[in-house]
Amino acid sequence: MAEINSLEELGAATAAQNAEQEAAPVHVQKLDAHGRAYATGKRKNAIARVWVKPGSGKITVNGKEFAAYFARPVLQMILQQPIVAADRNGQYDVVATVVGGGLSGQAGAVRHGISKALTHYEPELRGVLKKGGFLTRDSRVVERKKYGRAKARRSFQFSKR
Repeated sequence: MAEINSLEELGAATAAQNAEQEAAPVHVQKLDAHGRAYATGKRKNAIARVWVKPGSGKITVNGKEFAAYFARPVLQMILQQPIVAADRNGQYDVVATVVGGGLSGQAGAVRHGISKALTHYEPELRGVLKKGGFLTRDSRVVERKKYGRAKARRSFQFSKR
């Protein structure tokens, strides 16, 4: 009887450990050979490839300073949101290449990429960025045009006579 109790206790302890491991997934740091974290960000039709490494806080988009590439202050603010939310201003250099879409979609794609790359570099930032909604890919895209319609939903003007 004593052996059965100890086996049951052992089984219960093992089950508790397994449940604990399943409940909290372990996020590990993912770096390339150069010590950078890489991530892909997407928004609308824009796709951004983003590399994050420790540095002075310089952000480069397609070979230009981000303020020169994204001239509107709103887009510059969007780009910096995950870094500000994570309280990592001036700690990381960001290099991004972005293609497709317009400026707004590209800024959103770079923001998404920066957020994902930050979590690859510092997994403990995941909670803060997730709460801010920066890790979620904004899936809204332009609706396609349908036949028999002027645009996606707009009908041609009706004429009674």
